[in-house]
Amino acid sequence: MKLKILRIMAIITGLIGTTLFNRFMEGGALFMSFVLICLIISFYFTVKSIFNIKSNIEISRKMLKHIKDSGSLGLALGVMGSFIGLITAFDVLEATGEANPSVIAGGLKVALLSTLFGLFTYSVSKFSILILRIVQK
Repeated sequence: MKLKILRIMAIITGLIGTTLFNRFMEGGALFMSFVLICLIISFYFTVKSIFNIKSNIEISRKMLKHIKDSGSLGLALGVMGSFIGLITAFDVLEATGEANPSVIAGGLKVALLSTLFGLFTYSVSKFSILILRIVQK
């Protein structure tokens, strides 16, 4: 029974991991990588704040500002990546002179993926700040 559950979990994890990686690559590797770096930095400052809650509360509070800044930067980079993607898509539409709805829908999907990832990064950082503030008090 346990082996069957482990196999199902491995299949689900593989599917989710593959899907997330594919979406990451669809969104444009450059800006998605920048947003991912902001997410990793946010995680770093969250962990650093957790380890300093008991020993040095001032460092822990300073980390909250860094978490907020890295999350906001991730959101801004995601939005900027979307605008650059939209401008590129509109340039292609202008050059070809055709407005095929499936091409427009595909371009919009790709352009919005970096904003979605930026929003995810921002949400994770805000949630981390909320939890850390509750724990600090």
